[in-house]
Formats: sequence, structure tokens, C-alpha cells
Amino acid sequence: MEKLLSNGVRHLFVTVFLSTAAAVMVLPAITDVTMAALCPGRDECSLAIYLSGFQQALSGFGAVVITPLVGNLSDKYGRKALLTLPMTVSIIPLAILAYSRERNFFYAYYAVRTLTAMVSEGTTACLALAYLADNTSLEKRASAFGLLTGVCSAAFVCGTLASRFLATDYIFPIAAIFSVVGTVYMRIFLEDCLPGGSDLVQPMLKEEVPEFTDREDDGNELPRPTPAFRKMPTLNDVITLFKSSTLLSLAAVVVFFTGVGEGGMQASILYYLKARFHFDKNQFADLMLVSGAAGTISQLVLMPLLAPLLSEDKLLSLGLLVSSIGMVINSIAWAIWVPYVVTIFSIFSVFLRSLVSKQVGEHEQGKVQGCLSGLSSLAQIAAPLIFSPLTALFLSDHPPFKFPGFSLLCIAITSMIALVLSLMMMASPSSSSQRPSSSGSSEA
Repeated sequence: MEKLLSNGVRHLFVTVFLSTAAAVMVLPAITDVTMAALCPGRDECSLAIYLSGFQQALSGFGAVVITPLVGNLSDKYGRKALLTLPMTVSIIPLAILAYSRERNFFYAYYAVRTLTAMVSEGTTACLALAYLADNTSLEKRASAFGLLTGVCSAAFVCGTLASRFLATDYIFPIAAIFSVVGTVYMRIFLEDCLPGGSDLVQPMLKEEVPEFTDREDDGNELPRPTPAFRKMPTLNDVITLFKSSTLLSLAAVVVFFTGVGEGGMQASILYYLKARFHFDKNQFADLMLVSGAAGTISQLVLMPLLAPLLSEDKLLSLGLLVSSIGMVINSIAWAIWVPYVVTIFSIFSVFLRSLVSKQVGEHEQGKVQGCLSGLSSLAQIAAPLIFSPLTALFLSDHPPFKFPGFSLLCIAITSMIALVLSLMMMASPSSSSQRPSSSGSSEA
């Protein structure tokens, strides 16, 4: 464990903890703030559901473009330099609601949050994963990724606890302070990381190297350099990356369907619980606290024990199976205690990113993690467009049939599709064999 936690990794964990705690702290309160600004005194508000879904879709659309670009640039300019951007812009919307939560300020927050989320949603996690991959060996990478998720879960618990016991007036100022402290800490203490050294495995998207071409002025004796790989991956580059192995192709589809499920949950679950069981800020915080505690225990205690015994693909499938079952039960929740019990079974699917990180070289960690995050963001464009109207329809006074949790059942179906695909990944040859190293290929 001590060898795994180098100084750079420790500082990364502190940075992620502070930024995640700041983001999570506002989550239990934002539903009530939104409802109070748009539909005061009501427990069901279609306008709030639609606006939240629209914001989520726009943010996802921007992230599809921004995340792969930032991930790719970090391969050249360093993780710390690019990490500064999303962490800095995420402070602005928190500062707006810290100043006032009146309707006009809420609309200002809504507009700014939509724009800043295009840069910050997924980008911080993408760069953190790439930084971690740069600083850990293949054998320790699954444990390192699990620890990062455990740190996020611990931040989730702490942020939720703070939200649970703080008055709404203090939540947003304190969250803004946490975000500022996290950004300053990162700039001071985090060691900048420019990927270097020999690749662990052969890169699949190489920068083009000089090659001999016909030239009239030198008698074909000098090499003519070809253009360097573009800073912004094209669609063809991304397709080439994911078609390079069966495992990567399946991983891309799994990421998309899990992204649809996660995006659908964000668009639906809080408004469903408020309309179905009249949840408020404190009950949302209690629910998130149970979920965060379960995730922290599973990632920091259970998963490090299971990772050496079970393969990462099996743990991934286990997480998706538990997630699917939990969502089905939530969709038919018959009492207020049911959602609390379901959240105990929270298991995160971080092992997908660990599997994929082993299929590429050091110089491509930011690129591949950025492309995966971009795919997830693409899924989260589609998710609110599908599930926000569905949630509003089945929570309205005149649904097609009486099933308030119908949208959650549909989300469970997307998780089941991802589960089936993950089982196909287990059968893929790429999941059990490594690509040849670059040194080995050069010797051949």
C-alpha cells in the first residue's frame, strides 16, 4: 500500500476528495432549491424535471467534445495543467448560489452551471484516472483505481454529512470554499505529470514518425516528416482506437449503456422520490449517506480483497448485476425504507476503466480515458431526452398507466444490456492476454 501511495498519488487523492466533497455537498439541497425557485410549495413539477434534463443533455453534448480534447492535450502538456481548467470553472456556479437563491440568481446559476459542466463534467475524473495510470504499474492499477473510487466514496459521505447537518443557507458558501481550497491545493502540491518513459504496452494510436517519401531535390536520400497526430482526435481516430481490439469495442458499448443508465438516474431518481415519498433535503442526504458509506466500504475494504481473487471483468459484471436488481426494486418501491435498503448494495464499476487502461501505452492514457468519458457524456445527452419526459409523464396526474417508477424500470433494462455485454467481454481473448510490449515488437 505504501509503495502504491506515492507523493503524487496522495496529493491527487486529496485534490479529488476536496473537489468531490464540494460537488456532492450541494446535491441533496439542489432539488429543493430548484423546486422552490420554479414551483414553490409543490412536490411535483414537470418544469423542474424538464429543465434539469435539458441542462444535463446540453452539458453532456459539450463534454462529448471537450473531454476527449482535454484528455488528449494532457498527454502532451501534462495532467496538472489541464486539471486546472475544470476545477477552476466549477467554482463559479457554487459562488452564485452562495450569494443568493432567488429566482433570478437561480436562472443565472442554471445558465452558468450548464456552460461550466461542459468543461468539468467527466473531465476531472478522466484526468485523475490518467494521472493514476501514469504513476502505477499494471499489477497495481486495479487496486489504485479502486482506491480512487474509494476516496470519491469517502468524499461523497463527508459531503453528504455536511449537507445533512448544515442549513441550506450555509451549504453553497462552504461548498464554494471547498472547491477553491481543492484547486489551490492541486496547484501547489500536485506534481505535474508528463507521460514519459517506455510504454507498458504497444500504443494503438501512434504519433506519426518520419518516413521516406519521394523527393526530387534530395534524390530520395532524406526522410520527409509527416504531420504529427492532431491535438483533437477525429471521429476516425476514435473509431480506429475502439476497433483495434474486441475488448475495447465491447468496453465502448458497455460505457455507453452504463452512461445511459447513470444519466437516466440523475434525471429521474430524486424527482421520483420527492413525488412518491415526499423526500426533502435531509432525506435525500440520508439516502446518499447510506449509498456513500456502502460504496466506501466496498471500494476500500471489500474490493481490494476481491481484486486478487476475482478477475476485473467478473467484478465488473457483478457490479452491473447488483445495479440492475437494485433499480428494479426501486421502480416498485412500496415503502419509504425500500430505497435505503437498496442503496446498501451499491458497487461501482471502476474496473472497466482499469481493464481498458491495460490495453494502451503510457502516452495514450489521457486519450483513451477521454474518449471513454466522451462516450459516457454522449450517452448522457440521450438519457435525459428519454427519461426526463418519461419521468414527468408517469409522475403526472394522467399517466398512460399507473406505474410511477416505470422510468426506473427502463433504466434497469439498460443496465441489463450492459451486463450482457460485460459477460461477452469476459469471453474476449483481449481480456485475458496482454498486447505485446513496444520493445518486444521492435525486436521482432
